[in-house]
Amino acid sequence: MFFLTILLFSYLQMSHQIQKTTANGKEMLSNPRLMSVQRTLNVVMNENVSLSCHADSGSPPVTYTLFKHNQKVSTLNRPDLTPALFNLTINSASDVGEYKCKAENKVSGGWKYSNSLNFTLVEPISKPVLSSPTSQAKKGQNVTLSCLSENGSLPITYIFFKGKQNISPPVKMHKREAAVIFLYISSSSDFGTYKCRAENSFRNNTKYSNSFNFTLAEEKSHSQPLIISLGLILLLFIIGFALAIPFFIIPSYKAKKFKSTRSSTGLTSPVNAEDAESYVIYTEIAEKAACATVYSTVFIGD
Repeated sequence: MFFLTILLFSYLQMSHQIQKTTANGKEMLSNPRLMSVQRTLNVVMNENVSLSCHADSGSPPVTYTLFKHNQKVSTLNRPDLTPALFNLTINSASDVGEYKCKAENKVSGGWKYSNSLNFTLVEPISKPVLSSPTSQAKKGQNVTLSCLSENGSLPITYIFFKGKQNISPPVKMHKREAAVIFLYISSSSDFGTYKCRAENSFRNNTKYSNSFNFTLAEEKSHSQPLIISLGLILLLFIIGFALAIPFFIIPSYKAKKFKSTRSSTGLTSPVNAEDAESYVIYTEIAEKAACATVYSTVFIGD
């Protein structure tokens, strides 16, 4: 049984070698591997990139051809099994399409295609802006902070800080919207300096926001409403007193003056005072009559 197992293993190895070679003794090419030399598929506009195409096995020389969207871009010949390097410049969005390479040698029917690669065009983020609907707060109040980068490829990850300590887990935004956190102002230490940080897939592109500080809102005095109420009451009293002068105080004063005039002229008949105007009119008539009597007395005396 052990002997049969060894024979089977040897047969499989020989079959594999036969498949890799042709009748003239040349080795068939393996499928080439296409990869980015920069180890990333994220690129920016006007960036220079390099693609490596390499077949691990096969009889040299090997011819490598690079394709973009099934259209030939460039061809390189290698006398040995060293990788072929294709240098590219990303000039437009169309340069980030699908890339493949083909390896071939002179063995009959000996060409193979590689895997495909797709570049992603990324844009560096702009400096984020940290803001809040209110800049004043008091203890026991809930507040919000918003962080937004207007430019940059999505998704963008935001982190909030107070001082140098982060106060939130990373918030990844897949839309051009601000990341928002909610804070509770519990003590005076919560009025410190806040910042946020934004980053995306662009290499070495981390930006910090402006600083933001909450200020303590002034507490309103409880005596202020009382003072306002007392002021309104005093104002109403003054207005009421001013309105009462022509209707009550002046008629009463004239009535008292009329009574004193009657007493001085000897008129003792009772007066029926129905309203203030009767007192005024009667007083004027009495005064004129008294003056006429005086004039008559003086004339007779002569």
